[in-house]
Amino acid sequence: MNSTPATTALARPRRRPNLRAALPVVSLLAVLVPMAIIQPNTLSYFGMVMLLNLGVPIVFATLSQLAVITANELDLSIGSFVSLVACIGATLLVQHPLLGWLALAGCVVLYALVGALIELRRISSVVVTLGLSFVWNGAAVLLLPSPGGTSPGWLGALMGFQSPVIPAPLVWTAGIALVAHWLLMRSPLGVALRGVGGNPAAMRRFGWSIVRAKALLFGCAGVFGVCSGLALLGLTTSADANIALRYTLLSVAGVILGGGEFVGGRVSALGAVLGAITLTLASSFLSFLQIAPEWQIGLQGLILIVVLSLRLVFGHRKGQS
Repeated sequence: MNSTPATTALARPRRRPNLRAALPVVSLLAVLVPMAIIQPNTLSYFGMVMLLNLGVPIVFATLSQLAVITANELDLSIGSFVSLVACIGATLLVQHPLLGWLALAGCVVLYALVGALIELRRISSVVVTLGLSFVWNGAAVLLLPSPGGTSPGWLGALMGFQSPVIPAPLVWTAGIALVAHWLLMRSPLGVALRGVGGNPAAMRRFGWSIVRAKALLFGCAGVFGVCSGLALLGLTTSADANIALRYTLLSVAGVILGGGEFVGGRVSALGAVLGAITLTLASSFLSFLQIAPEWQIGLQGLILIVVLSLRLVFGHRKGQS
């Protein structure tokens, strides 16, 4: 019996839409739509600039956390690290540029060594990075005991860039997202590094060193952390040892909102950027409405709980289908 194209198409199982992968976009729309209804001017050029002004540092911090979670680890020191970078930029990078850049490079190398140590000694990354957060914070206090310092002129000009049509924060965010997506999701090295989190035994059989791979992922996290601290300094024009402590929880929430998982190396660079932007918009809009910071943190937590619940629901339905 000959099968026609029509019967072949009917016999082929219908591919269900991946609703779980769409949750980062749905979460972003769930924040944008009420904003547009309550205050339509927020979607204007200047409204988006004001709301997303501090979004770029949070995006970089989220990508830093993404690199660590790709290795099935967790970084509880990224907030303190970003604060330290801002302090280095506000002091050494202004007074002694060469020493400042060497200090930043040393921080990235130390980050990579921590990743290697975690794998070599089989130590919990939660314990190591929690201890490391005190090291970063102590160094920041030594550099800048009280809020102050200044941003290098070139950094202020870079972060003060204004695009003519599209708001600059959106331009920065789109560029960062595309580069991170290519590096982690499309490049051969990025695919291999994700394999370290997904199936380390197989990667060992292919001749990959897990120690070297985790050192590289933690080094990438350090580079993104440096970018986050410098971007934050360029926007605020001064620094503080505690300026970015909340970035630790925001970065974890951004990765999870973007569809990332703590095991298996299942992450999404584009999703993480969307998650970071969602949290930034929610926080900025609530501040604009003069909502107390305690309620802002509570709402961010509520958003995270709802998204995780929906992911579980969609995952359960997919397993039953």
